[in-house]
Amino acid sequence: MKITLKIWRQKTSQDKGKFVTYKLDDVSKEMTFLEMLDYLNEKIIMEGEIPIAFDSDCREGICGSCGLYINGRPNGPQKGVTTCQLSMSAFKDGDKITVEPWRSKAFPVLKDLIIDRNAFDELIQSGGYISVNTGAAPEANSIPIKKENSEIAFDAGVCIGCGSCVAACKNASAMLFISAKVSQYAVLPQGQVEAKERVQAMIKKMDELGFGNCTNTGACEAECPKEISLTNIARLNREFLAAKIS
Repeated sequence: MKITLKIWRQKTSQDKGKFVTYKLDDVSKEMTFLEMLDYLNEKIIMEGEIPIAFDSDCREGICGSCGLYINGRPNGPQKGVTTCQLSMSAFKDGDKITVEPWRSKAFPVLKDLIIDRNAFDELIQSGGYISVNTGAAPEANSIPIKKENSEIAFDAGVCIGCGSCVAACKNASAMLFISAKVSQYAVLPQGQVEAKERVQAMIKKMDELGFGNCTNTGACEAECPKEISLTNIARLNREFLAAKIS
């Protein structure tokens, strides 16, 4: 099929950047979106131009590095998939597709479609872990945990830190990401030892890094490729208020 691509090009983080139009005449619907970009880059290189820079690693929806705005939506039109899993079958012959990087103060553009996601690493370093020395790994069933709580922790733990929630939010909030990391530990006994310090430190760091406040519109949940629930934000708020008043 034939498609027209309007892609953001930016030489460096200091460059102003602009959209550049490319045309492809023989795109297969069997391609993934990133395979299509690979194909475009082959064509660009053959023409003696600099290829489009974009992030990818696992290409299996696990690492979260591939996220792009596609026609104004994080990861494109298909629900519950990362950009690397997006199929070109989601588009029609003759479609015009606009591709650009996440837009957030906390995620500055480095080059073309590549952004700096170090802000998420800093959020994790501020408290998204368990630092208590528990010695050797205990036997799996030595600490009884309610099935409901283990499922909550597991569902929150599938967050891959792609930044789609930030990209979807008009305030560029990282609340869904933080709430997933807090929920991952808050319902488990191992995480409750540092619960108060964790939630306060992560919220503080979020503000320092320039992420906005939650808009309560639910756009983050709607665009999350792992479909992390908004109930985690409610839990985050409860944990934060409890930590502040205790």
